[in-house]
Amino acid sequence: MLTRFRPAAARMVCGKHAKKFIRAFSSEASLKDVFSDKIPKWQKEIADIKSMYGDKVLGTCTVEQAYGGMRSVKSLVYETSLLDPVEGIRFRGYSIPECQKVLPKAPGGEEPLPEALLWLLMTGDVPTDSQVKNLIDDMNKRAVLPEWIEKTILNFPKDLHPMTQFSMGILACQKESQFAAAYQRGIKKSEYWTYCFEDMLTCIARLPRIAALIYRNVFKDGKITPMENKSDMSANFCKMLGFSDANFIELMRLYLTIHSDHEGGNVSAHTCHLVGSALSDPYLALSASMNGLAGPLHGLANQEVLRFIKQFKADMGSKQITPDSVKEQCWKVLNSGRVIPGYGHAVLRKTDPRFTCQAEFAKKHIKNDELVDLVSLMYEVAPQVLTEHGKTKNPWPNVDAHSGVLLVHYGLTEENFYTVMFGVGRALGVLPMLTISRALGFSLERPKSLTTEAIKKSMEIMYPHGHT
Repeated sequence: MLTRFRPAAARMVCGKHAKKFIRAFSSEASLKDVFSDKIPKWQKEIADIKSMYGDKVLGTCTVEQAYGGMRSVKSLVYETSLLDPVEGIRFRGYSIPECQKVLPKAPGGEEPLPEALLWLLMTGDVPTDSQVKNLIDDMNKRAVLPEWIEKTILNFPKDLHPMTQFSMGILACQKESQFAAAYQRGIKKSEYWTYCFEDMLTCIARLPRIAALIYRNVFKDGKITPMENKSDMSANFCKMLGFSDANFIELMRLYLTIHSDHEGGNVSAHTCHLVGSALSDPYLALSASMNGLAGPLHGLANQEVLRFIKQFKADMGSKQITPDSVKEQCWKVLNSGRVIPGYGHAVLRKTDPRFTCQAEFAKKHIKNDELVDLVSLMYEVAPQVLTEHGKTKNPWPNVDAHSGVLLVHYGLTEENFYTVMFGVGRALGVLPMLTISRALGFSLERPKSLTTEAIKKSMEIMYPHGHT
């Protein structure tokens, strides 16, 4: 190929740059080759722009925020929950401990019923026991899946990821969307919410069955108990999964409640809001939301933490698990260039209350479990190590630091299923907000985007002498 260039040009090219030079000037270069050659130039251009103008305001956010995933840009109204950097999540103004105290519980139970939280998120009111019972009865009537959907799920390849199956199962239910049918017929905008409401309740009611079918088919014998119509969704879910331990059912109630909502800026909540704003029905919006939840930077984090904890313990070998030995191993992890997953959060600057309530559950119900005890000991040691390390803004644990070991304790060891369970809980938050959006007439979400070239030009006009 060098014969295609002038000799002088060819002599200028040497070593590792020769291949790129040849590709850039070759009419036979592939799309991937040309794109690859441009990446370093674009990366440098963006780095220079961020360095010079990162803190300058670009419309309603800074240049740094525009490139940084819109982090902390306050531009979305989301009514059901709010995340405070210090206090943690509040559901309609109630903290997790307050929800544990005031929300109705199952007879003899101590954790909130997810249906009670659903009522709270929809209305802002704490429901009565009678109201929750009636809601449970209503949802149980809606929970039965059409036979063709059950057969479809059971015919999915067993090696198809459970989250992919979950999303597809939700999409299959869209055939019966009342919102989509009503919109096709022609309805007033003021009536959108009532059909969205019907879809929302039916969709949430069916999720435990969809999830349980996937679990039993992928990880067990494919046999599943019939859907009951007397228990709450957590008890029904556990029984269909194949678990009857009363404490595990209580854990599921807590798990679904604390994973339900986390204000509107996280990927799954924002995706549901965005897709729903186009008047896509709740099934389409939730399926899209679950596809976002499936990402490694979102819902898969609990699996990564569990694998880390298991490997952490294995790497300690025969050493006794003590504060000093755990501290030593934490430093080995950090000094090797790795991170300690489950610690730190994009918004929180204190221990995640969702971690705290799970730790309290473990303290109350679980004794002499090595993995649970290790997580507890790491909570005593890791924040100090991370603070001394100096590269972590928030050295405190988040929800994912604890949930995996609790599930393992009760025998639910299939890590690839954990995000599906997360998804069942997350629907309790994002679908009520979608219904509220239709009731309040929230608009199509349509932010304005800019190219790097447009940003550069606007900054050069506003700051002709560079960053000052």
